[in-house]
Amino acid sequence: MASMKAKDGGVSSSAGTGALKSKEQGRELSRPGKLSGKGDSLEGEVRAFLTDEGELHTYDDLTKVNPVTPATVLRCLQARYRARVFYTHAGCTLVALNPFQPVPHLYSPAVMKEYHHAAQPQEFKPHIFIVAEGAYRNVQGQVEPANQSLVVSGESGAGKTWTSRCLMKYYATVASSSDGRQDTVERVERRVLDSNPVMEAFGNACTLRNSNSSRFGKYVQLQLNRSQLLVGASVQTYLLEKTRVAFQAPSERNFHIFYQMVKGATAQQRQEWRMAPDQTFAWLPSAERGLEEDRFQGTLEAMVHLGIDEEKRGQIFRVLAGLLHLGNVTFGASSDESQPCGLPENARGSLQTTAELLKVPPEELQTCLRFRSLKAGKQSALLKPCSQSECSVRRDCLAKLVYAHLFDWLVAFINSSICADSSEWSNFIGLLDVYGFECFLLNHLEQLCINYANEKLQQHFVAHYLKAQQEEYVSEGLEWSFVKYQDNQGCLDLIEGSPVSVFSLLNEECRLNRPSDAGQFRVRLEKELSPNGSISWDKFNKQPHFTVAHYAGNVSYQIPGMMEKNKDPVPPELVQMLQRSEEPLLLALFAKTNVEDSTTKGHSKVVTVVSKFKSSLESLMKILHSTTPHYTRCIKPNPDCRPLTFKKEEVILQLEACGIVETINISAAGFPIRIPYARFLQRYGAVAASRVWAQLDCDRGSEQEHTDILSSAVADVLREVLKSCCPDPWLPHGGHAHSSLVHCGKTKVFVTHAMLELLERWRDRARSERAFRIQCCWRRYRRRRRGAERRAAILIQAAIRTWLVRREIQIWQKAAAVIQRRWRKWRALMDALAEAELDDAEDLQEKDLATEPILDPLVRERGSVQLSSLQEPVTVRSWPLGLVLASPPSISVSLTAKGFQKVVSMMATLRIPFRNGGYKVETNQFDQGVASIRAQPRGSIKLHFQKSPLLYADMHPGNKVDSVTGFNQILLEKT
Repeated sequence: MASMKAKDGGVSSSAGTGALKSKEQGRELSRPGKLSGKGDSLEGEVRAFLTDEGELHTYDDLTKVNPVTPATVLRCLQARYRARVFYTHAGCTLVALNPFQPVPHLYSPAVMKEYHHAAQPQEFKPHIFIVAEGAYRNVQGQVEPANQSLVVSGESGAGKTWTSRCLMKYYATVASSSDGRQDTVERVERRVLDSNPVMEAFGNACTLRNSNSSRFGKYVQLQLNRSQLLVGASVQTYLLEKTRVAFQAPSERNFHIFYQMVKGATAQQRQEWRMAPDQTFAWLPSAERGLEEDRFQGTLEAMVHLGIDEEKRGQIFRVLAGLLHLGNVTFGASSDESQPCGLPENARGSLQTTAELLKVPPEELQTCLRFRSLKAGKQSALLKPCSQSECSVRRDCLAKLVYAHLFDWLVAFINSSICADSSEWSNFIGLLDVYGFECFLLNHLEQLCINYANEKLQQHFVAHYLKAQQEEYVSEGLEWSFVKYQDNQGCLDLIEGSPVSVFSLLNEECRLNRPSDAGQFRVRLEKELSPNGSISWDKFNKQPHFTVAHYAGNVSYQIPGMMEKNKDPVPPELVQMLQRSEEPLLLALFAKTNVEDSTTKGHSKVVTVVSKFKSSLESLMKILHSTTPHYTRCIKPNPDCRPLTFKKEEVILQLEACGIVETINISAAGFPIRIPYARFLQRYGAVAASRVWAQLDCDRGSEQEHTDILSSAVADVLREVLKSCCPDPWLPHGGHAHSSLVHCGKTKVFVTHAMLELLERWRDRARSERAFRIQCCWRRYRRRRRGAERRAAILIQAAIRTWLVRREIQIWQKAAAVIQRRWRKWRALMDALAEAELDDAEDLQEKDLATEPILDPLVRERGSVQLSSLQEPVTVRSWPLGLVLASPPSISVSLTAKGFQKVVSMMATLRIPFRNGGYKVETNQFDQGVASIRAQPRGSIKLHFQKSPLLYADMHPGNKVDSVTGFNQILLEKT
């Protein structure tokens, strides 16, 4: 609502175990048949009902009121308003009363999540979130997925803008994502929400009836993907009241954005926009009045989040500042018609500032405002001075033209920022926020179009619910007595009808190339439209006017100026001047504008304001008719916008105008949900395991036979469901089913909300049972299949392992045979080599002993020789077969032996370091290699640094490090 800025945490569930039963009892008590008594009896029932004052505020659904009269409905709403309960169900609609003060915690995110996660939100206290959640769940659809529309209607100041804002916050909260696209989703949600303050700043204003009145119509499509996540949005606008830029009624204000600039600009911004701190502007009345909507920083932050960069923001505010300075340009009267109007001294400065901000030549701007261009045929244009009033009109026209184009550009930029690609979304939820019904002291063309839009919305409600629903009851065979309601078709025929209507006569006047005459147009209206009872004239009013009987009351419209506003002429020289501007934003706004003189246009090319508005409104109505509507009726409790003040006279007029009482009667007696037989069985046929589809495929009979089959199957489903609440439900097989919860018509099933909930529970139960059966069968199949796969795998593995083992054994056998052959061949070769080299080993040993030098006895006793200390090479006696270690003089070899000479010689020969308590071997042969030669039969022995000529001395097949094999083994064995 318009003044609800905080939340209320008092929302809680109001339904107990007997909620379903109490609803049906209330439904039965409010049947129209029980209100058909005499007048005295009805008055007695009303007095009896109103006696219990303490219980009136407990009626959260007005269909439970008995009897349903304007008096009882009014008293219930008043009692709930005093108890600070501002939402009440009225059948298919929600009634919202504006408290005109903050309500703590009523719209907090916690409350949003509570309604969103509730199994049955209808069981909670009435709230706008119930309507929002119902539309959100219907997008997937219990019966069939469908686009949704939330229609918020009411008078100006009733709280439509605030309600729409709460709905957008709700969807931005509940339609969020937790996957990897969280950043993208949050960016979209943030931009969707930030479009609100920007649109309100540029399109809302303070009026006599509302401090934040929408001066344009807005239809927001919230785009959802298949997972019901918010992926984008689009905004469609209708009939911006651009005249407010240059004209404001007494005690009203201009658009919010101008006041935000003046109050919230910094010193640097004021210097850039040529705004002195004490400067006043003619187009900003009531600037001293402070409103919560005058929040410049909030608008700037929203523009930043929408993607409007700093350079583009600077261009926007320079253009707006130029329009403010343009309003201070005044014109003096000219004494001669051939001379242009003069400019006062202060107006010259304002014109110069305007030209600098709009970046147009000051001389050209002054010429365009004071002269109009005349062109006759192919001759060059002539400049004719304008009168003082004409100069003011051209100035105002320039301001309205620039602001309207700027607003359209801003809407297009917002759409490009938040709109998703058509491939990314599948359904949408539409929020309609239009101007409320208006009736001022002086009403002009803007009020006529606004009230016309409200008449169309009222007709949509009447046609969709009040009229169509009752006619469908009768056509489907329900026993129904029509409830009378107010039909506004006559008023719509007056405004837009064919062939003659107010709009058609206005357009015809605009096509005629002649000066407008208000008196003549009034006479023509009276002549052409007098048979219509929705139009009248006040004979005592001297001003040309006409009065229209709208559904919400009579409104008198002033005829003077109406034709000029409908024409909305734009001097071509103004457009040409703006197209030559050096301001990039103005060039973008007017780059595609066609410059044509209105005098050269053909009559058929004239596009008037009412024709454009009617066309856009018809496109909106097509969208509404293609969606599932949800209605919210906002009620203004008092005309002065005082907090918690309830004026009965003000409220009763709105209730009668909106048709609330008729809606309650139809909702209480009727069935709000209607489902065709085929769709009903498609969704709920599983409850009774119906095989009607197979029967229809086999049966190629007539349509009547198919209808009978469908009706029988529907009766079976309903009989199965109603067993839970009725011990013996009367649902004859193949006939029409009747119950307080459900009625079977000729082609459709009519059910209440309680019955729909019951059907959904049975459907969920049937689906759970079938899902469990499918799971059992699938698991059994998977287990059997896995067992077969396991057995097959074992067989395959056994065969492969057998083949691998067999192949490996064969390879081993072949390898062993090869090794044996090679080993035997090698042993034979080694034996032959040993015999060839050692054929005279004994002779060599004897010669070495003969030439042995005389050594120190101590050295001999020890059995150790230091080879480096000898002058000449010697033969170590203790070594077998004359083998010695060769080393250069710089390398010493020490050998110590205590009876283990054979072992020491073996270790030294094989290059193996060996340490034990009895002996020690230290040699340099680990780096240089072992040199083994035969001792020569001479007195001296030469040592060589070459490897042994015995090529196979160190080769051995064994892998033990402490074993001695090969030729050395042969040598040692011979000693």
